[in-house]
Amino acid sequence: MAILKKNAFSRRVPDLVTEELVAVLSRRASFEFKQLFDVVHENLRARNAASGGEEMLRLRAYEKLQNLVARGAVKKTGKKYKGLPAALALAIAPQNGHIPAAAAAAAAARTAAIARAAAVAAAAK
Repeated sequence: MAILKKNAFSRRVPDLVTEELVAVLSRRASFEFKQLFDVVHENLRARNAASGGEEMLRLRAYEKLQNLVARGAVKKTGKKYKGLPAALALAIAPQNGHIPAAAAAAAAARTAAIARAAAVAAAAK
């Protein structure tokens, strides 16, 4: 008996740490990491989403923050971080179920190629 391979897109759970970082940094205030993490940690605890221990959460939050800095959504000046609201909105959009234009175009091209191959196979019969 053949095993069926699942080719469907499985939706990921939204990244709560990044969402909280974006929410806090969208306030147009500058934060040092310790202050920023304290606010994010309290928000996650209020949402009952702070699992895995505080130190692990601190590491994850720092990594997510550095990714936002690398993408240009957060400006780092010395030890202070300040969010750029327009860029933060774009940074979080793909995680909330929106499909980026490049991914949508690739999916459409894949679907068209499959349809052409099916049409050729049907014409050959």
